[in-house]
Amino acid sequence: MFRRYRLCDYDFKLILMILALSGIGVMTIGSAEPSLQMRQMAGVAVGTVIMVAISLINYNSILNFYWFIYLGNAILLALVLTDIGKKSGGAQRWVEIGGLSFQPSELAKILLILFFAQYIMKKGDKFNTFKNIASCIVLILLPWVLIYKQPDLSTSIMIIIIFCIIMFAGGVSRRLILAVIMVTVPTIVILVSIAMQPDSTLLKDYQKNRILAFRYPEEYADDEAYQQLNSRMAIASGMLDGKGYKNNEITSVKNGNFISEAETDFIFAVIGEEFGFKGSLAVIILITGISLECISISRRSKDRAGTVIAAAMGGLVAFQGFINIGVAIFILPNTGLPLPFVSYGLTSLMSLYIGMGFVLNVRLQAKRS
Repeated sequence: MFRRYRLCDYDFKLILMILALSGIGVMTIGSAEPSLQMRQMAGVAVGTVIMVAISLINYNSILNFYWFIYLGNAILLALVLTDIGKKSGGAQRWVEIGGLSFQPSELAKILLILFFAQYIMKKGDKFNTFKNIASCIVLILLPWVLIYKQPDLSTSIMIIIIFCIIMFAGGVSRRLILAVIMVTVPTIVILVSIAMQPDSTLLKDYQKNRILAFRYPEEYADDEAYQQLNSRMAIASGMLDGKGYKNNEITSVKNGNFISEAETDFIFAVIGEEFGFKGSLAVIILITGISLECISISRRSKDRAGTVIAAAMGGLVAFQGFINIGVAIFILPNTGLPLPFVSYGLTSLMSLYIGMGFVLNVRLQAKRS
């Protein structure tokens, strides 16, 4: 399980970018909700230890238990829908065991990456067949349905995005990808059109209202679009240098409590207002840097499993970061996805650190140029 590694092969650059982004998160949470700052700081410290520990374990040894990983993930997601599940804000997305509350759907992103990494590698060169690709689609359906039923539309969308990245990194032919895109895009447009009909039950009422608020923000300025309009205003008001960390300006959108859950879904609004364009750009550069570093590691991996793990983790950080920031600046409908390594949420934070631990080990075992 443990192997000897060379210190020069350790990706300190990736660790520094992760810690820098996490540090910005700790600072910003301290301004948005001071009572949570110490918990987030502790989460970063524990997450770093876990990440380093996992990075020293041969990932192939863990991937040998890929079916246990899949079943364990399915059980955790199923528990959410039982009496053990904890409701909050009209959704049942948490499990509480012995006073410990966590969100299995966040951990599911990482566990599914690990499972499919080994599943695809086991198929080898025969993976790129209709039978094997169809089996992957069937295997992703169970966890996807369990997440969708919570309901958690935003995370279920992320699961689909991650799955697409996994399949691409796993070696699905470009012709098939193009064919799927040509079929999927119009299908999604048709499904959304049907779902938005008044008598449709495909989407919950609040989900329909979020889409309508995105299309007609003026009509929903006092309810569904309220958060995003204020978020965009806060980011714009920060201008180049921002209003300052923990400022006490009366005109501050954050200080006026015009944004709820500023420490989670709309933390980018606090960054934009307090640190301005420079601070916002720093966050975007770090997210981009982490993603590109993961992709670089995936290209140098010794095997297909490592390629899938590193590419999928890079895609997860990139797409989830883009969606969160897109919501904050109102170029996307409100989704409720956290900003990676920045938003408050210990389950999300720990899951990302676990995933990055595997990426670091992929790097340690990468082919030497």
